[in-house]
Amino acid sequence: MTEIPEHLLKRSRDRRAALGLGGGEAQPSGEAAAETPAASPATAAAATPAPAAPAGPVGRRPGPAPAEAPPPKPDPPYVAAAKRRAKIPIWAMAALSLMPIWAFMYVRSLTEAPETVEGPMAVGDEVYGNCSSCHGGSGEGGTGRQLNNGEVNKTFPHIEDQLRFVYFGTEGYNTAGVTSYGDPNREGGAHTTGSFGLMPAWGTNAGGDLTDAEILGVVCHERYALGVDPAADEATNKEFELWCAEDSPVSVALDAGTPLADLDSAGITGPDGAPAEIIDIGDAPAEGHSP
Repeated sequence: MTEIPEHLLKRSRDRRAALGLGGGEAQPSGEAAAETPAASPATAAAATPAPAAPAGPVGRRPGPAPAEAPPPKPDPPYVAAAKRRAKIPIWAMAALSLMPIWAFMYVRSLTEAPETVEGPMAVGDEVYGNCSSCHGGSGEGGTGRQLNNGEVNKTFPHIEDQLRFVYFGTEGYNTAGVTSYGDPNREGGAHTTGSFGLMPAWGTNAGGDLTDAEILGVVCHERYALGVDPAADEATNKEFELWCAEDSPVSVALDAGTPLADLDSAGITGPDGAPAEIIDIGDAPAEGHSP
């Protein structure tokens, strides 16, 4: 072992004494001092007890403070105006929901009610469905002859001749040997029975399904709803008032039970108070009459 010089030991003792660490007492000298090993810094550090660890869980280090939210953007002008606008009260919503109904009722109150048609014209409007399949919905013609635009009035200048032909039909005329119907002096010639399809018989005594009042109604519909204006001239208006007007004398007679065949002898008075001039329809087919 190496012997430490005395002056070094003395210096060490003085230094420790100055630091208050003790060691000012005399140390063994010579070999005894050499046998006592000096404490190394590592040994001294190991002898010093370490500070006790704090009890409990170690606290987390606080994170960074959250950034402040940016201020809200101002509303566009149109949004701000909408927010300032007065709102409809809830109690008014029920009243507003009824506005379409009130408007509809108001318009209906200002609209004139459609004119109600009664009498033979009303009956004919319903019955004409039996004829439209051949003569067309508007009388424009088809498998049957044209009726509108006054064509039927030209063929039958007298309503009695049309009533007779509708009652007995083509077969009845052929059976009776009558070869033409309507005005014999019609422009273009008289119509020959069977020359344009077959007209069915509609009268009940001829095998048809229509009453006398229904036949009158459908003939009035063809002559005046599809044909000519009843006020076109005096003769036309006179015929309409006698046969087709609401509560016309002929219609009243048919409703009272007078058959078409007996109208000429029923003593019917016209609207002017004079006895009505009625061509004999009869109970069999017959040729037509000119104006």
